[in-house]
Amino acid sequence: MQNFDTKQFTEQFESLFFGPARAYAGLSVDFAEKLTSAQLEAGRAYTETGLAQLRALLDIKDAEGLRSYMEGQQKVAKDLTERLKGDAEKVVSLQQDFVQQSQKLTEENVKQATETATKAAK
Repeated sequence: MQNFDTKQFTEQFESLFFGPARAYAGLSVDFAEKLTSAQLEAGRAYTETGLAQLRALLDIKDAEGLRSYMEGQQKVAKDLTERLKGDAEKVVSLQQDFVQQSQKLTEENVKQATETATKAAK
């Protein structure tokens, strides 16, 4: 009769399945947190800009005020375009970092699984 080594089985199961799953889940949660933070920051900035523009619109009292407001719209449009570009670059950077870390994690897990399988075969 063959003895079943539960400790060895548990260690192998941990190193092959649970450990990598926890590591990937942690990486995913970190990515989601960073992405959500970036989205909230961008949303706040766009909201503040929109509200500032509405307040400026309410302050128009004459033709000169309207002219000044309209001239300011060009700067606001330029600033928003730059902000959108920066926000898009930030999201792309976050995604690239996540992909790189995921690939590194996968490579480490494959290496560890190979080593565990080699030890188990001996």
